[in-house]
Amino acid sequence: MSLCNGAEIPVLGFGTAKCDDVYTAICTAIDAGYRHLDTAYVYHNEAEIGRALGDKIRAGVITREDLWITTKLWNSYHRSEQVEECLQRSLIALGVDYVDLYLVHWPIAFREGHEGLPQDGPPITTDVDYIDTWRGMEEVYMEGKARNIGVSNFNSEQIDRLLVNCDIRPLVNQVEANVHLNQEKLRSFCGQRGVSLTAYSPLGSPGYKRWPTPCSNQNGPKPLENPVVASLALKYSKTPAQILLRFLIQRGISSIPKSSAAERIKENIDVFDFNIDPEDMRQLMALDLGYRRFCADNLREHKFYPFATEF
Repeated sequence: MSLCNGAEIPVLGFGTAKCDDVYTAICTAIDAGYRHLDTAYVYHNEAEIGRALGDKIRAGVITREDLWITTKLWNSYHRSEQVEECLQRSLIALGVDYVDLYLVHWPIAFREGHEGLPQDGPPITTDVDYIDTWRGMEEVYMEGKARNIGVSNFNSEQIDRLLVNCDIRPLVNQVEANVHLNQEKLRSFCGQRGVSLTAYSPLGSPGYKRWPTPCSNQNGPKPLENPVVASLALKYSKTPAQILLRFLIQRGISSIPKSSAAERIKENIDVFDFNIDPEDMRQLMALDLGYRRFCADNLREHKFYPFATEF
């Protein structure tokens, strides 16, 4: 899939948030054909990913140039002069000289030293403006340490504000998207501005009940169990997960499904030999509930909380 600057991002990637045995999962994903790998500083798994990549490169399975690696700036590094420090830590852990895409993980800044999400209560936030953060993002882009830059979890108003205050445009907005949160308004809005969407939780994050956080709703509709999805899976002789991923791909949204199971990892990339008919796409679009699993309610009082607007 082409970004507005001509860069080609693989439309299907492999997500690594809360991934069990990420070393083995990355090795399995590479062997299955994945070349787009998504991680983040806050996932605390970049070193294991880097070890897997190094082993596969030394074995001659892949080269660095074959890969599209995305990682993300964490919230406690939002001052412009801190951006390079956070990215450099990621580069060292991953064992690479550059990343293909670097994203501002959230528009909200945390106090320095806040290395993750607390399990009890809200994190201590600051008023650092994401516009200031973006200055640092532009610098690492100019230095070649990030070939492309973008954002994650930004709403339409924040995208527009960033676009009128930047020298280098964000190319990607990574957001939660699936049949129960189809993000069509945000997709259209961003597309008109040359910003592509990447979907995290394209399958609805079925495993997240094992890792509850204050940021997530643990109960709610499950896309993989939706009867319409199940019916279409039978019709196309595909799995429900493959239907969900194809639904996003046909709308021009790249996706980063995650699994620790080898069989699922291999199944999820097998989505390029069929198309969902227009009427069936309409059925899937009608499943939208506006349901957000990653609601970040513990950040709701911050002035840059992204989910208070319609899209």
